[in-house]
Amino acid sequence: MTLERTGQGLPAEPQPPGASLQASVEISPALRLQILSTEHWSLLATRSLAWNEVFARASTYLSALAGAIVALALVGQGSQFGTNFLVFGIVILPVVLVIGVTTHVRMGESNAYEAQCVVGMNRIRHGYLELAPDLARYFVMSAHDDARGIATTEGIQPGGPQVLHLFASTPAVISVINSVVAAGFTSLVAELAGATAPVVLGIAVVAFAAALTAHLRYGRRNFARTRTWEPMFPGDSATLR
Repeated sequence: MTLERTGQGLPAEPQPPGASLQASVEISPALRLQILSTEHWSLLATRSLAWNEVFARASTYLSALAGAIVALALVGQGSQFGTNFLVFGIVILPVVLVIGVTTHVRMGESNAYEAQCVVGMNRIRHGYLELAPDLARYFVMSAHDDARGIATTEGIQPGGPQVLHLFASTPAVISVINSVVAAGFTSLVAELAGATAPVVLGIAVVAFAAALTAHLRYGRRNFARTRTWEPMFPGDSATLR
């Protein structure tokens, strides 16, 4: 028995994914520009929403901290800063510290996410310049996705001290505040346990240093994670952008 072709014929061989679309649609420069613009605005909006959430959480944390300080002051005044004050502080400060730590963690995640968005927007700017190279002089942000280009878009001046920029950032400020709260909590525990003033001070200093070190290590790890991408459009190190 032989296989004969029917009127309908044998089914055609499957084409690679996207082959029919590429064959039927010719992507014009105008369509390319529209696609890039849509993605650019999407990244910009997503970046703004992420930072709005972060700043809202930071504001909530600072409000909770301020409320806890006021409550501690009232309890301390009413109890002459006795045992009731120590117990109340030991109960309320861990709650505030948990809010602060989660806020710092969320900020670290948002930093990495924002860096990813900046990489995408810089690549899109490079695509704009491929379509219209003569417009390069009108771009004030970087069109390169290397570390220098990302720093330019982030507002870090080339050649400036990046460490100073990091310490002046909101996550660094939250790190210091969390460390102070941790030191205050441990000092209250030591005071309640009957430790002398020098011992309480030493424990508070150690707790502050340990908490700050942990926060900085976490921040450094997140910062290193934002530098793991492979640049597709590296810039000339001799130029600003």
